[in-house]
Amino acid sequence: MTLEIPVKKQNKQLSELITQLKQEEEIILTQDGKPVARLVSIYRKPVKRVPGSAKGQITIMPGFDDPLPEEILSA
Repeated sequence: MTLEIPVKKQNKQLSELITQLKQEEEIILTQDGKPVARLVSIYRKPVKRVPGSAKGQITIMPGFDDPLPEEILSA
């Protein structure tokens, strides 16, 4: 879950934001409705990765690992 907070409010609420990070995955700070910063707890639990979970969702095109053309290498 993500919580968005306008920058104007962050100065007044910094200690509250740090406390809030215990319940939220991240907090997005916004300015004029646009995201400008992301607060993430350094103590959050790592996401458990599952090998093969993207099977069938990724296609590697033929020639993906072919050498680059000379005009690109010389640039």
